[in-house]
Parts: sequence; structure tokens; C-alpha cells
Amino acid sequence: MNPGCTVLLYNITEPGRKQKIKFICVRLGAKIITVTPPEYLQPVGALAKIPGMEKCAGTYEGPGFSEEMMVLKGFTDGQLNDLLRAFRRERLEKVNLKAVLTDTNREWNSLELYEELKSEHEKMSGAPGQA
Repeated sequence: MNPGCTVLLYNITEPGRKQKIKFICVRLGAKIITVTPPEYLQPVGALAKIPGMEKCAGTYEGPGFSEEMMVLKGFTDGQLNDLLRAFRRERLEKVNLKAVLTDTNREWNSLELYEELKSEHEKMSGAPGQA
């Protein structure tokens, strides 16, 4: 695993599930960062500790979102496959809203990324409102 691999976790609240996901990520050598609602206005790249990206002033105080979301930084294709295989092996339900950090989305805040992922998931699954 790349030493710079990071996983941002959002709304993984069930303790057993969270523990299994963290175990998988640590076993693969990834750093885990749990993102909380007050951090939702920060650029996702800053949350993932990309060098040169700084957090902005202010905290989020709105309702946020309740769906699980996962953002992956620094993973190769093979490492992504290993992560997904580990989810299947552990019989973990998939996280529907997931993204790889890119030059484009690293500038977005968590709410913007959430809206984009939710829209993409609805288009792919054909189930409006089911994220």
C-alpha cells in the first residue's frame, strides 16, 4: 500500500461495521480519518491532508447528510480491488457513496461531493432518492 493512502469515512456509525472497515483499511496500510459534520465545509483534499491544501475558516452547522460515504486517496487500481475484495470477504454491505480523490473533487467540500455522488448513484442504480 502506498504510504500516503488515506480513507475518509463519513457516517459509519454502527460500531461493528465501523470496526471491520477500519480493520480492513489498517490491514491494507491506509490511514483512516473520520469526518464529522462540523468539518463538512472544508475542502476534501485538506481533510485528506494533501500537502498545500489548507482548511478554510468556519464550521458547518446545518443538518448535513446521514448516508455513509467513503473517499479514497492514493490508492492504485490493484489496491482498490484489494479493498473491495476485503469488503466482500468480510461480508460487509458496500458503501454506496464512494469516490477516489481527484484533482477536481479535492477542491470540493464534503456537501458538494455528497451531492455529486448521490446524483451519480441514483443515475447508476435507477433508484431516485435511494443513495
